[in-house]
Amino acid sequence: MTEIPHHDIIRHLGHRRTVIGQAPGRVNLIGEHTDYSGGYVLPMVIPQTTAVAAAANADAASRAWSASMPHDQQQVRFVVGEEARAGAWVDYVQGASAVLRAAGHRVSGFDAVIRSEVPLGSGLSSSASLSVAVLRALRDLFQLPIDDVVLAGLARRIETDFIGVPVGVMDPIACSLGAANQALFLDTRDLSWQLVRIPSTAEFAVINSGISHSISTGSYRLRRQECDAATRLLGVRDLRDVADDDQRLDTLPDPLRKRARHIVSENGRVLGAVDALRKRDMARFGALMDGSHASLRDDYEVSLPEIDRMVEIARAQHGALGARITGGGFGGSIVVLTQAGQAARVAGAVAQSVRDELGLRPQILVPAPA
Repeated sequence: MTEIPHHDIIRHLGHRRTVIGQAPGRVNLIGEHTDYSGGYVLPMVIPQTTAVAAAANADAASRAWSASMPHDQQQVRFVVGEEARAGAWVDYVQGASAVLRAAGHRVSGFDAVIRSEVPLGSGLSSSASLSVAVLRALRDLFQLPIDDVVLAGLARRIETDFIGVPVGVMDPIACSLGAANQALFLDTRDLSWQLVRIPSTAEFAVINSGISHSISTGSYRLRRQECDAATRLLGVRDLRDVADDDQRLDTLPDPLRKRARHIVSENGRVLGAVDALRKRDMARFGALMDGSHASLRDDYEVSLPEIDRMVEIARAQHGALGARITGGGFGGSIVVLTQAGQAARVAGAVAQSVRDELGLRPQILVPAPA
């Protein structure tokens, strides 16, 4: 868990009543870009978390500090009731008060101290981790009657309604409901979910490439628009409603055909991966991860040559069972399935090879450094 130094809390919040909200980052094991097409996803939480300490003010004025930001950007101010998008990290804080007020909750001014271990631009949902942590702090501070499922929906609205990024529901749900050593099987259409235990015979490694990605870029928006266009042409509610062998897929013009083919096949891979987990068939799980990466590379076209090479290096390691890019794409992290007891060694070998061959500065996130 992320700890906020006591001296930071005292310096910024004084001796007022203080609450702390926390939320983990997440890695998506399989089921990429399916959440905005009504599909299935299978994320799990990672050890790195975001913590937010908050205290109420007597008026509507609010301030926030973040040690994760450059020194000249660490402190921000806004007024509750006058929130306006600023195009900076403060939007996740003032967005929280804005969506809470829009949902009918009473929120006054507050000060917050933020510290996060989830790397920015890593594809591990640093934004959803922050949003959920801020909302949890405000829920406790103002004693709001919000459960974790509703809170996840509010976290999504911070990005979709306030910031203007068309994200799916997976990230906030995973950061809100995920549990250690278990994968979260989520149906993004009806929000039904189950926790599926990861067998003790397997481990996952997560390695940040060092190539930063951003879901606010035009490429992410374009993929969503392409999926929406394919959905309209096929005459279905969601691409999730199209069968893998539906011949109508072949009638779509490229790149819509490829985009739809990825979504349809990826949903099948998620269902297969859940079945593999329950049957403890991790070799099959690894093969499905490999297939997911190939689809993201060739059909969805969200990978990069450097990421593809990282995945190849990972698969070549003794004890590795499968590997894929994870997150929105165009950089970020890879996730590697290994035999039990092998994740740290495999991750170390991959990181060293990537440094030597590609000149990148990768960071091993899972297993968490001792």
